[in-house]
Amino acid sequence: MTSILLIFLLSLLLSLILTPRVGKLARKHNLVASPSERDIHSRELPRIGGVALYLAFFLSFTALLFSSGPLWELASQDLRRITYLALGASLAFGLGLADDLHRLGPGVKFAVQILSASVAYMGGIKIYVLLLPGIHWYPGFWAFPVTLFWFVLVINAINLIDGLDGLAAGVTLFASLVLLIFCVNTDRLLVATALAALGGASLGFLRYNFNPASIFMGDSGSYFAGYMLAALSIMGSMKSQATAAILVPFIAMGIPLMDTLLAPIRRFLLGQRLFHPDKDHLHHRLLNLGLTHRYAVLLLYGITILMGILSIIIVHIRDDRAALFLILFGIAAITGIRKLGYFDHLAAHKFREWFRDVSDEAGISRDRRNFLNLQLEIAGSRDVNEMWINICIALRMLKFDMAEMHLEEVGSLGGQIHMERTWTRNSFAVREDFCGKGVMKLELPLLDNEWGSYGTLWLIKDLRRDAISHHTLRRVEHLRRTMTERLRKLKIEDITPKFNF
Repeated sequence: MTSILLIFLLSLLLSLILTPRVGKLARKHNLVASPSERDIHSRELPRIGGVALYLAFFLSFTALLFSSGPLWELASQDLRRITYLALGASLAFGLGLADDLHRLGPGVKFAVQILSASVAYMGGIKIYVLLLPGIHWYPGFWAFPVTLFWFVLVINAINLIDGLDGLAAGVTLFASLVLLIFCVNTDRLLVATALAALGGASLGFLRYNFNPASIFMGDSGSYFAGYMLAALSIMGSMKSQATAAILVPFIAMGIPLMDTLLAPIRRFLLGQRLFHPDKDHLHHRLLNLGLTHRYAVLLLYGITILMGILSIIIVHIRDDRAALFLILFGIAAITGIRKLGYFDHLAAHKFREWFRDVSDEAGISRDRRNFLNLQLEIAGSRDVNEMWINICIALRMLKFDMAEMHLEEVGSLGGQIHMERTWTRNSFAVREDFCGKGVMKLELPLLDNEWGSYGTLWLIKDLRRDAISHHTLRRVEHLRRTMTERLRKLKIEDITPKFNF
């Protein structure tokens, strides 16, 4: 315990000394973050604070490792893992620093993140077993992808929450302390020492990063902190017989992990690029509710601490009560997410509408199959008159009230032929105000890229009589395309003289 406390204080001291010097160096070389439309800050600040975090961790950890006989004995027994841990962490840090200096694309970031996670896996830092209440799953062949997923998830989780002053550093601090308590209780002293170094470095950096911040962690710091939390959480849980060992890091880092899992789902539903940054993360939602910058961060600190305590309690409960705690935790999480408006796009009626649209496009619904049959009838019409009859049947099915078709064709003798057809739905009377409110009018040009324009189809629907359905306009476009294709084939076949006036 003395070594753990000593390395925590040493790392804290180094971070307090190095952080302002890194900030001064960043300003000297103009390595600052300028405010943008999605940023909270309003002034230029150094963006490579992760350098101080990285140096404070490794200087303190290696110094104590080589100066302490007991720690060196523990390290010598696990030297391979420590070496690969340092290599992978340095690779993640280097990726973040490169992104801070020269913005990288998401493809490059994910590739290097996977590479750094693979380094840890090759060093033996892997998920061998998932121990949950009532569940013992040995991944076996899936150990590699599961381990990669965990690393990428935690790295990006810390990165995504680095949007408010002090949030990422504070969450890293509290998660490190929770994992440290767990490792001490399970005699994983070497891992506990590394967590103490990470916690001390985070606390020292937080002195300058808390609102109002004078320096930013940057991707170099968030990638490094996320990588270390992912790796040390696995190392602290390996060979542990605690019933819910894997839940300690998962619950302790619940806020960033939840935000990371929800982000791509939210962006997918909104039609945005999955990895395009936005201002709709958890901390942004809290600001939108009216919380100040500082209160939002303190609230998330409090939730992180409570979740950390919950994870420790679950580890020490070896019966069905652990499952009960997980259920209560899940209910609380879902309630919180819903209060923040994340379920606005995940409501049941939204899924029903989506499934209805998908089934309609796929031809699963009966109405779509019926209309498809009418499309086939139109496409197989022998002449324009027969085509118009089939079109009228389709329009009656769509509950349109009136239609006019104006065709222009060049005959075989070179003369211009004009043709008009009009259809009116039974019991529909053209009222004087049919151009007023509540009447939908569509003018559809029958265009072909090869042959030009064949004419126009006019459609009228009184919405006061029948409301438009969710698929009406989609059906109209299908109808227009089918008509255009059939007119094209009729032109090629040169049956224009068969037009019956």
